[in-house]
Amino acid sequence: MFGLGIWEIVLLLAVVLLLFGPSRLPGLGKSLGESIRGFKKGLSDNEIDVTEKRKIEDDKNNKS
Repeated sequence: MFGLGIWEIVLLLAVVLLLFGPSRLPGLGKSLGESIRGFKKGLSDNEIDVTEKRKIEDDKNNKS
């Protein structure tokens, strides 16, 4: 996994635990999960609604 061994992962988790403390880790995990979910949803949304923008542009062109 990315060239990391088990001891590197354990060391990384220990440093994260020391930096943020055990009370903030669940909140960080939740935020990270929501961010990843939002990113995946954004990638899967193929449809972009531009009808409002077109209506505004058409109204501007008709007034001119």
